[in-house]
Formats: sequence, C-alpha cells, structure tokens
Amino acid sequence: MQASPRFWNRLAERYERTPIADEEAYRRKLAATQARFHTQMQVLELGCGTGSTAILHAPFVGHLHAVDFSERMIGIAREKAAAAGVANLSFEVADVDTFAPPAEGYDAVLALSLLHLVDDRAALLSRMHGWLKPGGLLVTSTACLGDWLRLMRLVGPLGERLGLLPRVRVFTGEELADSIRAAGFRIEENWRPGKRAAVFIIGRKSP
Repeated sequence: MQASPRFWNRLAERYERTPIADEEAYRRKLAATQARFHTQMQVLELGCGTGSTAILHAPFVGHLHAVDFSERMIGIAREKAAAAGVANLSFEVADVDTFAPPAEGYDAVLALSLLHLVDDRAALLSRMHGWLKPGGLLVTSTACLGDWLRLMRLVGPLGERLGLLPRVRVFTGEELADSIRAAGFRIEENWRPGKRAAVFIIGRKSP
C-alpha cells in the first residue's frame, strides 16, 4: 500500500475527531449501501480507519470484518465497537497489498476513501472481485482529483516526502468507473454530490 502506517498512526486521534464534511451525502451513501444488505451477509471493509462506518453497517449484516494497516486506527475502532456493544464486528491490522481472505468468501466488499491511496488500483479491484461470491457487491467512495485538482500530481509527491500527505493517485471519475468495469463489475450506482466530492460507486459481480 501507499504510505507507511506511521503516517496514519500519527493522524489517528485527529482523524477520529474530524467531522464528516458532508453529512447529508454520507447518510445517502449509508442508506444506498444498507438497502442492499441483508442479515446473513458476510462483509469485508478495507481501509476502515477508526471504524465509524463499519459500526453503522454492522446491524444490517451477519458479520462485518474490517481491516486497516494502522494499528492506532484499529485500536480506536475496537474501543468504539466495544462501547457501542456491537458483537458481529471484528477488526484486524492488515495491509491491503498482502491481505488474503478466502476466495469468494464475501457477499460485499467496501473500499471507502481507499482506491486513490493504493499504488495499483486495477490489481486491488481484481483481487476484490475474486473475494466476492457470485452476485456480490463492491461499494466504493473515492476522491477523483483528476476532475478538478490535476496540480496534485505535482504537489502530492512533495507533500509525501515531507510527511505531510500520503501518496495520492490522481485520476478522474470516468477513469475510476472504467477500472471498476474492467475488473468485472456491473455498475449499479454512480453518484457524486458535487464536482469536488468523492465519487460513490456500487458495482456487482456477475451471478
């Protein structure tokens, strides 16, 4: 994966305190996802951060397993889940580049605020496709900076070297959608609440 976990470990407490930028859009994404869930589903979330979204989704599925490569993020997530009394939720410290769950073991895979941070988006999408059962769901929310902040291609590497930014891949919403289709998914929903907002896509693996 892109940056050292040290960057995210250092950021964890501040990340947890940061309010959601667009609460209305976040709630719409939750609702669109939960409308496709059922209480027997096995769900995987990659790059779960401090677990807020996993905790909200857990009551709608059979079990949700959430991973992140930041030990501090996972520590906070476990504390929050315990405080909320959520029993069907597990957390694991793992890097998405080496994480190896059973093939076709999940009914849904969530990759929220993640795909712009990985070095090889196509490879990860292909692996997620393989982890899903036939008819399984891919849910993503991705910063597509290529549509409005192309300068990030130049500024990003400097910020990364200074330890101020993670490595960010710059691509457009159309390029994101094309890569999801190329990985074998049929797109059911493709929504962006504003030009600078993250692109929310739900794809489905063929039955």
